Amino acid sequence: MKQNVMALALLGALASAAHAQSSVTLYGLIDVGITYTNSQVTSQGGHSNVQETSGSDEGSRWGLRGAEDLGGGLKAIFTLESGFNVNNGTLGQGGREFGRQAFVGLSSTDYGSVTLGRQYSSMVDYVGPLALTGTQYGGTHFAHPFDNDNLNNNSFSINNAIKYQSADYAGFRFGGLYGFSNDAGAFANNRAYSVGASYTTGPLNFAAGYLHLNNNATSQLAANFNSSGAVTDGLALVASRQQTWGAGVNYSFGPATAGFVYTQTNLTQIALTGFSTHFQNFEGNFRYNLTPALNVAGAYTYSRAGGNAGSGSPHWNQIGVQTDYTLSKRTDVYLQSVYQTVSTSRNSVLGVAFINGLSAPSSTNNQVEVTAGLRHRF
Repeated sequence: MKQNVMALALLGALASAAHAQSSVTLYGLIDVGITYTNSQVTSQGGHSNVQETSGSDEGSRWGLRGAEDLGGGLKAIFTLESGFNVNNGTLGQGGREFGRQAFVGLSSTDYGSVTLGRQYSSMVDYVGPLALTGTQYGGTHFAHPFDNDNLNNNSFSINNAIKYQSADYAGFRFGGLYGFSNDAGAFANNRAYSVGASYTTGPLNFAAGYLHLNNNATSQLAANFNSSGAVTDGLALVASRQQTWGAGVNYSFGPATAGFVYTQTNLTQIALTGFSTHFQNFEGNFRYNLTPALNVAGAYTYSRAGGNAGSGSPHWNQIGVQTDYTLSKRTDVYLQSVYQTVSTSRNSVLGVAFINGLSAPSSTNNQVEVTAGLRHRF
C-alpha cells in the first residue's frame, strides 16, 4: 500500500515538474472608440464624420505565447498573434489568421534568441518604442504621414523572416532580421533586411534602426504578383526599393519622460511610376503621470518630402495629444486628438491631409480627429 502511495506521489511530482517547464499564455487587447473627423473626402465633396473606430490607439489583437524550458538556460518559444477589427469581427493584415506575428524559435538566457516566421522589423523593435506612434500613449493616429517609416506596428510585418535578438548586456541590446523572397531564380526580388540596437542606462534610453525592402512595388502591383515574398501587404507607399533609417532618445525625470525621434525614408520608383521621393520626420514627444491612474502625452512632428514625386515639396505639421485614465490593471479609457496640416508650393498629389488610421483623407490641406476610446487587455 505504501509503495502504491509513494508511486502516485512520485508521478504527481513528475507531472507537476513537467508542467512547470512549459507554458502557454492566451493574451489580447481590444481597443474601440468613437471618432469625430472634421473633413473626409466623399463622392459629394468633403464632409465631417462621426464613426465607431477599432484600434485608434492600439490595434485590437489576440494571441498565444508559449515557452518550453529545454534546460541550461535554453527555451523553445513561439508567438501567434492575430489582428482584428472589433467593429465587425473581420481579420486585419489582409485577412491573415495570424497577420501581426507568427514565429517559433529558440531563446538563450546568455546569447539571445533566433526566431523564424512572420515578424516585425528592427525599426519597430528598437526605434518604435521611442515614438508615441509605437506606444500606448498615441498609437495609430499619431503615426507620421502615411506611416512612411513603419514605426506603427498595426499592419506591416515581414514574411519568411529569420530574426536574431541579443540578450541584455548591461543595458545594450541589438538585433537583425532577414526576410527571404522565396522566389526561385530571383533571390533579391521582394526580400527585406533590417538591423537595430538600443542602450539604456538609468533614465536615458537611446535606439537606432535600419530597414531595407527590395522590389515590394513589383511584388504588390505587377501582374506576376509574388504572394510568397517577404513584403506582400501593409505598406501605404510601395516602391521598387525602400530604405528607412532612424534614431531616437528619451529621458525620464520623476513622473515625466521627454523624447526625440528622427527618421528618413527613401523610396525609389514609387508604385512603378518612375518617380522617387524621400520623407524626413522630426518628432518631439512628452508624457507625464499626473497620478498613478492618470497620464497625459503629446507629440509634435514635422515631416517633409522631396525628390521628383510630389513636385511641390510638401511638408506636414502634426500635433497629437492624449489623456488616459486607468480604471483597473486591465481596463482604461482615453481621449485623444490629432491635428495635421500639409503645405505645398504647387499642386501635388500629397496636397491633402490624411491622418493615419482614418477611413478617408481630408478634402482640404488640414484634418482634425478627436477620439474617445475604451481599451481592455486580457
